[in-house]
Amino acid sequence: MANAREIQSRMKSIQDTMKITNAMYMISSSKLKKAKQSLAATEPYFFTLQMTIGRILRHMSDVHNVYFDERKHIAEKDRKKGYIVVTADKGLAGAYNHNVIKMAEEHLGECDSPLLFVLGELGRHYFTKQKVPIEETFHYTVQNPSMNRARNIAERVLELYEEEKLDDVYIIYTKMNGPVQTETEMLQLLPLKQGEFGPAPTGVPLEEIVMKPSPEAVMDNIVPNYVAGFIYGALVESFASEHNSRMMAMEAATNSAKDMLRELEIEFNRVRQAAITQEITEVISGAKAQKHKKK
Repeated sequence: MANAREIQSRMKSIQDTMKITNAMYMISSSKLKKAKQSLAATEPYFFTLQMTIGRILRHMSDVHNVYFDERKHIAEKDRKKGYIVVTADKGLAGAYNHNVIKMAEEHLGECDSPLLFVLGELGRHYFTKQKVPIEETFHYTVQNPSMNRARNIAERVLELYEEEKLDDVYIIYTKMNGPVQTETEMLQLLPLKQGEFGPAPTGVPLEEIVMKPSPEAVMDNIVPNYVAGFIYGALVESFASEHNSRMMAMEAATNSAKDMLRELEIEFNRVRQAAITQEITEVISGAKAQKHKKK
C-alpha cells in the first residue's frame, strides 16, 4: 500500500490534469458555438446557389456541361478518383481522426492510383508515415475555416477535373447529426448529378428567366462557387464535429479523474487511519512498558 505522501502527490497530479481537461472543454465549447454560427450564416447562400442551379437545369432540356459529364465511357476500374480528406490538426478528440482516416483508407484501396488531398496536420503526418502518396497538402490550419480557403481547394480540384486528370472527386469529412452526435461521411463532389438539385415540378409552368450570354456560361460561373460552398460547409461541419468530439473526450476524462480522486481519497483516509492507529498503539505500548518499569 502506498504511503500518504505518495497518494497526495497522485491526487495533486490528477487535479492538475483536471484543470487542463476542463480548460480544453471550455475552449472547444466556445469554438463549437462559433462554428455553428458560421454554418448558419452561410447556409442561405449555399441553398440559394443550389436553387439557382436547379432553376437553370429546368430550362435546359439536355445538360451539356463539363461539371455534369459523368464520362460513362470510362470503365469503373480505369476511372481516376480524387479524395479530399478532412482531419484535425491535433488529437485528444476521441475517435474523430481515427474514423476519418479509416474511411479514407478503405476507399483508397478500391482504386489503383487515387489522388489524395489532405487537410489537417494529423492526417498529413499519418499518410506520410504510411508512405501513401499525397497529391497535395493544404498546409493552412483547419481551425477557423474560411470561404477563401474553400475556394483555393475547389479551384485546384476543378482544374484537375477539367483537365481530365480526375473523373470523380469525393470529400471525406465528419458531419454533425444533432447536438452531440457526429458521423463520418463521404460525398461525391464531381461530377454533379441532376437528381441532386430536385426534379422539375409537374403541372407548374416554368418561370421565365434570362440567362446571358447563355445557360452554359451561367452554369460555368455558378458551379465553381457551388463546389466551393460545399467544401466550405464540409470544413465547418468537420470543425464543429472535431470540437464536439473533443468536448465529449474531455468530459469523459474529467469524470474519470473525479472517480480516481474519490478512490484515492478513500485510500488516503485508510492509510491515515492506519497510521493514527499505529501511533496510538505505539503510545499505549510505551505507556505500558513504562508502567512495568516502575513496578
